[in-house]
Amino acid sequence: MSSRLVGVGVGPGDPELVTVKGVNALRAADVVVVPVMDTGERGRAEATVLHYVPAEKVVRVVFALNERTDRARREAAWDAAGQRVAELLHAHASVAFATIGDPNVYSTFTYLAQTIAELVPGVAVETVPGITAMQDLAARSGAVLTEGTEPLTLVPVTAGSAVLKEALAGPGTVVAYKFGRQAAEVAEALRETGRLGDAVWGSALGLAEESVRPARELDGTPLPYLSTLIAPPRRDGGRGGKL
Repeated sequence: MSSRLVGVGVGPGDPELVTVKGVNALRAADVVVVPVMDTGERGRAEATVLHYVPAEKVVRVVFALNERTDRARREAAWDAAGQRVAELLHAHASVAFATIGDPNVYSTFTYLAQTIAELVPGVAVETVPGITAMQDLAARSGAVLTEGTEPLTLVPVTAGSAVLKEALAGPGTVVAYKFGRQAAEVAEALRETGRLGDAVWGSALGLAEESVRPARELDGTPLPYLSTLIAPPRRDGGRGGKL
C-alpha cells in the first residue's frame, strides 16, 4: 500500500480559520510536518497546528524559508528537507504537511511534492485547500475582492515592482503578496495608477500583532515580509454596475 503525503492549508494564522476538513486531515495523519527556518523559531503553520494536534505528533523540518539569495544553500536545504520527509513516508502510512494559506498558492508544499515524487515512487499526493491571506484581509477590512465581470489579479511583489505596476494599470482588483520589503515602491505604484485611495494592506492577520490599514498610510517604512495588499478598481456604476 503506497504512503500518502497530504498538503494541508492552515490559513493565514488565525487557528479558527482552519477548515473542518483541514483539522480532520491533520488529526488523521500519523505525523504532521511543519516547515521552520534554520533559525528555529516557531512559524505560523506550527503555531496553528498545535491548536489541533499534540506536540509529539509534530515534526519540525528546516526548509531555509528565509534564504532568498544563495541558491546553492537553498537547494541543499531543500534536498535535506525532502530526504527527511521521504524517511517519514517510508516509516508511516500518512504524513501531513501544514502550510500557511493554501497548498496550491505560492506554497512551500509545491516544491516538496515535486521532490518527494522523485524520492518516493508511488507516493499518493493530495491537498486540502486553506483560507488565503487575501480572503482574510478582505473580511477584516471590508474590501470586496470582485464584483460582476471584474477580473482578479494576484501578484507576488518579489517578482518586482514593474510587475505590480502593470497589474495595477489593468482592470479589476489587484492583490499583492510579500510586498513588505518594497512598501515604498508599492505606495508609489498605487499613486501613479490612481489606486491609492481604496487600497488596504494587512500583516500578521489573526495574530496578536495584526495590522490592517488603509494603503494611503504607507510612508515607505519597510513592513513585515508577508504583508498583503488589496487594491480594488473604481466602481462607479452603483449596485450591480459591473454585471
